[in-house]
Amino acid sequence: MIVATWNVNGIRARAQEVIAWSGRLGADVVCLQEIKAAPDQIEDALFLFPEYTSFWHGQKGGYSGVSIHLKKSTFPEVRFSHPEFDHETRMVEAHAGGVTFASIYVPNGGKDFPAKMDFLDALVLHVKGARSRGEPMVLCGDMNVARAEVDVHPSQRNPQTIGQLPSERKLFEDLLAAGLVDSTRALDPASDRLFTWWPYWRNARQKNIGWRLDYVLASPELVPQTSTIERETGSSDHGPLVVSLADSRQK
Repeated sequence: MIVATWNVNGIRARAQEVIAWSGRLGADVVCLQEIKAAPDQIEDALFLFPEYTSFWHGQKGGYSGVSIHLKKSTFPEVRFSHPEFDHETRMVEAHAGGVTFASIYVPNGGKDFPAKMDFLDALVLHVKGARSRGEPMVLCGDMNVARAEVDVHPSQRNPQTIGQLPSERKLFEDLLAAGLVDSTRALDPASDRLFTWWPYWRNARQKNIGWRLDYVLASPELVPQTSTIERETGSSDHGPLVVSLADSRQK
């Protein structure tokens, strides 16, 4: 099963990029974040992927918004939902194939840091509840937290900067402790070059001077096989993250 996530930083500006990328990739699950658009503002072509069941979750004038797309041949039956703490079109879940998939855009925290912490707190409780019921989960998206020092380029490290604060990293670890695995880091525990976001200045992307903010977090029964960050794809300040998972429950 191939799962892909991408913060597109505005779907209307990058519709053709997303169409080309999705067509090339053919993932089983595609999660997009920061779409910055209501469903009726989204280019018609993006609704015409006949091979996917899609849910666009955004608002007019919005700065957030997420979507999730599941391939019909892999998941013939899909049910969508939103957790109660989703107040700004920041999370949509799809229940299919005995797994809960989620596309998530955690608040940046720069304008309202308490709101970011509240969201992360609620997300931890949400995952704990689902995992206590034995539900396999795959959480995809822009978590706006660099998990550890290794997830930030040395020139960008600052423990007093939002996204790197100890309090945020503590909540991220609580999220994993609730019953999830950081797929990318599980496959490559030591690399200090696994960045998914780069500033728009000084050729940072070309030089790979960035942060790791985008994740595929999966419950242990969904075992990561490969993880690829597509640094050269698209014009967003984030690159797509593509992870393949093997379901250990299937014999």
